[in-house]
Parts: sequence; C-alpha cells; structure tokens
Amino acid sequence: MNVRNAQTLERTLESAVIVSWADLIKDSTPGLLHIEYTFAADNSLDYLKIWACVASGEWHLAGAYWAVSSTFHNKGIRFEHGFQSDVLGRNLEFVVQHQPDFSPSLDRTRTGLLKIQRPTEIESTAATEVMRQAFHRFGLAGTEPNSDGPSLAIA
Repeated sequence: MNVRNAQTLERTLESAVIVSWADLIKDSTPGLLHIEYTFAADNSLDYLKIWACVASGEWHLAGAYWAVSSTFHNKGIRFEHGFQSDVLGRNLEFVVQHQPDFSPSLDRTRTGLLKIQRPTEIESTAATEVMRQAFHRFGLAGTEPNSDGPSLAIA
C-alpha cells in the first residue's frame, strides 16, 4: 500500500514525536525538541536522535533510534537521561518499516533537523490524525497500543 503524496517522512516523524510529547517533556522544561536524522547510502533512514531542551541553552539527548544494528549499537530506540516513551518507540518503528511509502525527502544526502516546540492542542490533534491516517492506510486502524502485533501507538 502506498501513501506517497499523502504524507512526507518528515511530517510523519514530527507527528510521531508530538503524540509522545507528554512522555518526553515535563511541564517545567522549556518545551523544545530537535529531531536530528540522517540517511544511509541506499537513501533509507539510518538514524535519528531526539534532543530535549531541559533548560535555557541546555540540551540532553533524549533518545536515539538506529534503523539497523552494528557492533556499536542495536537496532531500535534507546532512551537516555530518564526520558522514556513506549508510544514513540512503536511509532518510530512503524515509520522506519514503511518509510519508502511516505513522500520522499527532497534531499536524502544531508542530515536533517526538525525543530518542535510545545504543541498547541490543535497541533497535537493534527499530529494524532497524521499518525492515525498512516496506520489506517496500512490496515492497522483500530489496533490497540499494547497488543502483541502491529499497533496504533497514539497516546
């Protein structure tokens, strides 16, 4: 099933983080996240890192997601500095599995950076809808986040 021209990879990554916002950002923090990502030689997503601003000018690595294992890291997400989100882990796994089916990035030869500030209620609702539509297109609508199979991981 192909969702090209419907959702970009970047918009879907951003939405995956926004629906996990409450897990990642506590009320006392500035409410800024950066998603740094890069592509492998075959134009697939190689890794992404999520950076959280915990105080003015102070950034911590919240987590890193690697698309493939190596001798230095395992495939999947690893959270750091007390950050944790099962929802984000499942959503990132979904996006990476289906990345060829999203509208391609314009330039996959560079490192990308998405800057996300604390989402409004409207932005959170829109992000939830982006993820719901993506899961629906792959026949995963209505599945529960805690099921053993593929799941719609929306907070």
